Amino acid sequence: MKVRKAVIPAAGLGTRVLPATKSIPKEMLPIVDKPAIQYIVEEAVASGIEDILIITNRGKSPLEDHFDHTPELEERLLSSGKQALYEEMVAISKLANIQYVRQKETKGLGHAVLCAKSFVGNEPFAVLYGDDVILGKDPATAQLCRAYEQYGLGVCGIKEVPHEDIQKYSTLKVSPLQERLYKVTDMAEKPQTPQEVLSYFSILGRVVLPAKIFDILENTKPGAGNEIQLTDAMKELCLKEGMIGVDYTGTRYDMGNKLGILKAIIDVGLVHPEVKDGLKAYLKEEILPKL
Repeated sequence: MKVRKAVIPAAGLGTRVLPATKSIPKEMLPIVDKPAIQYIVEEAVASGIEDILIITNRGKSPLEDHFDHTPELEERLLSSGKQALYEEMVAISKLANIQYVRQKETKGLGHAVLCAKSFVGNEPFAVLYGDDVILGKDPATAQLCRAYEQYGLGVCGIKEVPHEDIQKYSTLKVSPLQERLYKVTDMAEKPQTPQEVLSYFSILGRVVLPAKIFDILENTKPGAGNEIQLTDAMKELCLKEGMIGVDYTGTRYDMGNKLGILKAIIDVGLVHPEVKDGLKAYLKEEILPKL
């Protein structure tokens, strides 16, 4: 079955990048000239997604405003002869059919995904984590959708993480299937001892799930951080029927992390047609001599 729907959890408080996120949702932090959330929506659209649900909470209205029409701005751009910029702004409001629902209590990623139950219905759906911008020629979500259509099982986007960091992430029991594809038969969230580490592959940023995950989530008890963890629900799915792991191509940027934000800005800036030459000159003349 083709994956047509996507859920983007964007209800987190962004505490790792305070004070910037005291008044601005972390998903609206810019990467050069586009907010992080737009890159995520564009990835979903490029992957064939038709309907998107963004999970928000109080204080996230700028997200909704960004993907809406702005008549006053559009009129000003037209009257100023800025046709190309006008068309770019209008295109943002037409990217996809985007809906919103509020997660009234921050009870974890699993609870946020559960808020999408009525939106999803009985279809498979992609989850694009709101903290993760993944840039590459082949959209990461598209890679996962192809795996779902091939195997008919839940799919997680996976990457190997440094051994010393595995306790911050999930750990997966995997076996190779074909190039960059693995069968996943078990997982655990934030392993705290070496004995709990199944491998150094972790779920990073993207999953595609069957609708049956909602029944599992409704019976999932709070786990790490006393929150309903999506990983705990996917573990049950793994044990019942297995999942597929896709070691996706592309570069992932953690937009809930100060260093991740800086890396994204520099990498995008180095290829951005308006600023790349100036940025390269600045890095060579001002930064390299200080290293």
